[in-house]
Amino acid sequence: MLLASGAMGSPWEFHPHPEVWLLNAGLLFGYFAALRIWGSRPPAGRPPAERWRIACFVTGAIVLWLSADWPLHDISENHLFSAHMVQHLLYMFVVPPLLLLGLPAWLVRSLVGSGRRLRALRWITRPVAALLISNAVIVFIHWPAVVNLQVTSEAGHLAIHALLLSGMLLMWWPVIPPLPETASLTQPAKMLYLFLQSFIPTVPASFLTFASEPVYRIYENKSLLWGLDAVTDQRISGLLMKIGGGLILWAVIAYLFFRWTSQEEKADAQEVTWDDFERELQAWDMRK
Repeated sequence: MLLASGAMGSPWEFHPHPEVWLLNAGLLFGYFAALRIWGSRPPAGRPPAERWRIACFVTGAIVLWLSADWPLHDISENHLFSAHMVQHLLYMFVVPPLLLLGLPAWLVRSLVGSGRRLRALRWITRPVAALLISNAVIVFIHWPAVVNLQVTSEAGHLAIHALLLSGMLLMWWPVIPPLPETASLTQPAKMLYLFLQSFIPTVPASFLTFASEPVYRIYENKSLLWGLDAVTDQRISGLLMKIGGGLILWAVIAYLFFRWTSQEEKADAQEVTWDDFERELQAWDMRK
């Protein structure tokens, strides 16, 4: 989550953002406090959260902090939209899955309950709903007027990036459902879901890549770095979104595919038929 920086200055001059430190410290404090306060709710004999879950959540919070603080924050606000795109990619494809992996089911169940909130969560995390909502958010935040708002308004910037993070948590939920009650996709269906997810982001990415004039006029007045002009900067942004985001999604698809095939092979190997049993008996008789 970001707050727009004030005056335009050197991106290499150390300029921490206390509000970012406080927000991320609050996120981690809330997580560990919940594990401690409700630590008696996991199934008997199991820890409140496995070490790998805690590592995932902490890593997600660290990436969130790095994307929101100096120097990436300052470069994206005052110099390069391509740096802004790097922030978006981290919010879209790195932070949400790490945070979701860090949530044990009992903790989410304690927060959601079993009534209206659970029914609402089930509805918005259905694959079609999650896909539509998250992609609508992606298109919305790349609208020129919305990008201008992010750069010029602290409150607007905070709200828009909170919206992006929320939308992408929703997008990743069908793939990494913390609650078994909300899991509805098989491994092949998850692969198809992510394949469909890779289409919509290419629309704003194509506009940025092939436009001959700056789409975001506000960056024309920025002091661009490394000799870049506004058009080149936005083309880099489009390529980052199209290629970088696509590579991450396809890497996850490949992981799901190999995991699925491995599980299928193990299931086939463990399946014992009567014919197998007869062959074993015949082999034993022959040896005897």
